[in-house]
Amino acid sequence: MKRFLIVVDMQKDFVDGSLGTKEAVSIVPAVAKKISEFDGNIFVTYDTHFDNYMNTQEGRRLPVRHCIKGTEGWQLDKRVAAALKGKKFTPVEKITFGSADLPELIGKAAGKEDFSIELVGLCTDICVVSNALILKAGFPEAAISVDASCCAGVTPDKHKAALETMASCQIDILNTEG
Repeated sequence: MKRFLIVVDMQKDFVDGSLGTKEAVSIVPAVAKKISEFDGNIFVTYDTHFDNYMNTQEGRRLPVRHCIKGTEGWQLDKRVAAALKGKKFTPVEKITFGSADLPELIGKAAGKEDFSIELVGLCTDICVVSNALILKAGFPEAAISVDASCCAGVTPDKHKAALETMASCQIDILNTEG
């Protein structure tokens, strides 16, 4: 069985940059360890915006410039990048919360083999849940899980609510805190 790890938006702006939180900073060591120890295919999503961000629907609703392609904030957190060094991974740029390309990429990588998908990253209540639900819709019979200890939401309450939503949609939640 093939195993896929989806590392969602572990970029500087979400960790300790313009939209960073102490909770996001706190999961970085666990995410880096998960990547280092993972034996399987890794996909890394990049929230990707451009100079016109403030004129987009998202920019009007969240008027904080972040993850502008080519900026330091768009880059992966240095510890996450170090964990990926020497590992083969597929970068996936996405201009919104979920990647419409991810199911096709995973389908091609899986071929005809059975597979499981595990998601980690930021933010639980926006991009992690969006990608998890897209993948569940694309692969309703696949084992899909989210490692709660390797995710952080915009707030702790929103993190918990997103985990509950995913569990309601038959996505397995691993390593829940209390």
